[in-house]
Amino acid sequence: MRVAPEIVLSPDEKKTLEKRARSNTSSVRLARRAKIILLAAQGLDNHAIAAQLDTGRVQVGRWRTRYATGGLDAIVQDLPRGGRKTRVDHQKIVALTTQTTPRNATHWSTRTLAEAAGVSATTVARVWRAHGLKPHRLKSFKISRDPQFVEKLEDIVGLYLSPPEHALVLSCDEKSQVQALDRTQPGLPLKKGRAATMTHDYKRHGTTTLFAALNTLDGSVISRCDSRHRHTEWLKFLRQIDHETPKELTLHLICDNYATHKHAKVTAWLKKHPRFHVHFTPTSASWLNMVERFFRSLTSERLRRGVFHSVPDLITAIENYIAMHNENPKPFIWTAQAKDILEKVIRANRQLSSKQNDALH
Repeated sequence: MRVAPEIVLSPDEKKTLEKRARSNTSSVRLARRAKIILLAAQGLDNHAIAAQLDTGRVQVGRWRTRYATGGLDAIVQDLPRGGRKTRVDHQKIVALTTQTTPRNATHWSTRTLAEAAGVSATTVARVWRAHGLKPHRLKSFKISRDPQFVEKLEDIVGLYLSPPEHALVLSCDEKSQVQALDRTQPGLPLKKGRAATMTHDYKRHGTTTLFAALNTLDGSVISRCDSRHRHTEWLKFLRQIDHETPKELTLHLICDNYATHKHAKVTAWLKKHPRFHVHFTPTSASWLNMVERFFRSLTSERLRRGVFHSVPDLITAIENYIAMHNENPKPFIWTAQAKDILEKVIRANRQLSSKQNDALH
C-alpha cells in the first residue's frame, strides 16, 4: 500500500507557505499548492486535503510528493512540458523538391524526400498537395525555332478567328501508321465495381494512313484512307478536296511542313489550281493545326480500345466514325489570340535560354 510522504516544516518554511497561501499577488495555483503543503504538515491525508480544498486527490498527492523531494522551489515552478511540436518548414520541403534531386534518381518520392528532410512521408505529401507539386508527373514540350514563326502564327490564327469571305478554311494533315491491332484474348466488359479489361499484348494486322481535312467553319471532315503517305497519295487527297467542295469558293489549306506537302509535283498541281492557298504551320508547332484535335478525339473514342481483325476492318471503323461525326458536326472554337500565344512562347524561350546559360557556367 502506497503511503503519502510525511511533511515536516521548519518555522521559516511554515511562515513562507502561510504568506503564499494568503497573498493577493500570488497566482491561485501557487496559493492552493501552499495550502496543500500546510494541511499535509498538520497530518491530514490526501483524501481529507482534497475534500477540504475541493480539488483532486491525485493533484494533492502530486504536489505533496514534489515538496517532499524538492522543497519550495518544486511547487513554485511547473515541470517543463513537451509544448507544441516544431512546425514543419514548408519552404525547405518546396525548395528541396523543386531545386534538387536525389543522388540515385531523377525526382523525389514522398519517402525519399521525407528521409532527406527528417519528416514523415505524410508530411511531405501534405506540403506537396498544398503547393500543387507533383514530382512524379512530367510534361514534354517543343519550342519552335522557325525564323518566320511570328508571321506564320499570325497568318494561321487570323484564318481561325477571322476567316475570309467566300472561302473555306481547311485544316489538313495525315494520321499515319494507324495500326489494326487485334487482342490475343477477349476482355471482360464493364460492370459494377470493375473496369472493362483488355489484354496488354496484341496481334498486328497492318496499318493505314488517314488523310483528313477539317472544315474550321462547321467542323465537318473530308477524309480518305490509303496504304501509304507519299506525295502521290497527298495529290489524290487534294483532288478529292477539289471535287467535294463548292467550285466557287476559295480554299485555304493549313498544313504542316512534312516534305510530302512541298513536293515539286504537289507545287506544280497547286499552281494549276489557283483557288487552293496553302498556309504552313511553323516548324515544331503542329498544335496550331486544328485537325490534330479531331485526331485526338478519333484516337480516344474509337481507336485506342478498338479490336480490328484486319486493315479493312480498321478502315471501316474509321470511315463509320467520320460519317457519324459528319451527320452532326460541331466546330472546334479557337479562342487564343496570336499576341497571347507569342507572349507565352517568348517567356518560354527566355526561361530556356537562362537555363542553358546556367548550365554553361
